[in-house]
Order: sequence, then C-alpha cells, then structure tokens
Amino acid sequence: MARVEFDEEERTRVGDWTLCFQRCMYHYDDGSTEEGYRFIYRKENGNLQPARGQARIPDAKTLHLLIAAAERAGWLR
Repeated sequence: MARVEFDEEERTRVGDWTLCFQRCMYHYDDGSTEEGYRFIYRKENGNLQPARGQARIPDAKTLHLLIAAAERAGWLR
C-alpha cells in the first residue's frame, strides 16, 4: 500500500470532472519512497476521486495538453 503526496498539478475540465496530471511522492508501508506521476480526477467539490485502477484519459489531445502545461510550468522531469 502507498500513501501519495502530490507536489505539482496541472488541470483540465473533462465534462463535469477535472482531470489532473500530478507529480507525486509515493510513501510505502516499508518506509521507502518513489517519485512518479499520475492522472487522477477531481469531483466538482474539489476532492480527489480515488480509484482502484486508472483514470480514463479521454483522448490524446487532452494527454498532450496536460503534459505540455507541466513542461511549461517547469516541473516535468
């Protein structure tokens, strides 16, 4: 199991939801950590929508839009 803490985030609207691309630190039960990225949705109230599985990316245009925004912001490594 991991606890995820995000450092940076780019967002775009997808219907009634907000799709987020995040740079994260994963904290594991054994005390180890790893950096990484994830896509996750936010509800209209701003809360993250945790899911067992992947966040659906609606199309390649949206994928590229979020990655380009992260590059412009300077946090994509």
